[in-house]
Amino acid sequence: MKFAEDILIRPYITEKSNMEIAEGKYTFIVHKKATKTEVKQAVEKLFGVKVIAVNTVNYDGKEKRQGVHVGKTESFKKAIVKIDTDPKPATYATKGGKTVTSSKKYKNSIEEFGVAQ
Repeated sequence: MKFAEDILIRPYITEKSNMEIAEGKYTFIVHKKATKTEVKQAVEKLFGVKVIAVNTVNYDGKEKRQGVHVGKTESFKKAIVKIDTDPKPATYATKGGKTVTSSKKYKNSIEEFGVAQ
């Protein structure tokens, strides 16, 4: 799982996840073996945003019936990613005592997510 495209499978769009977009929280279905750091790096690489926190939840498949036929739904892993909605340039001090600001530009939302804010 070296590629970011393999880690993030698709966005997870529900009423609750749409309401959390205003707070800067985006929900994705991710690969089952992906770690939090891999999810963070994938979101930062694909969407150009600064990730603050990642929470993951594993869901097991449910047993479903249709008449006499019994089967299971698919199990999946969900990641809730909190992004920085007000990114500021990072400032730090060097050895000589000078303050240096990094000029990295981050976006403050994910437009490709598929919902309007």
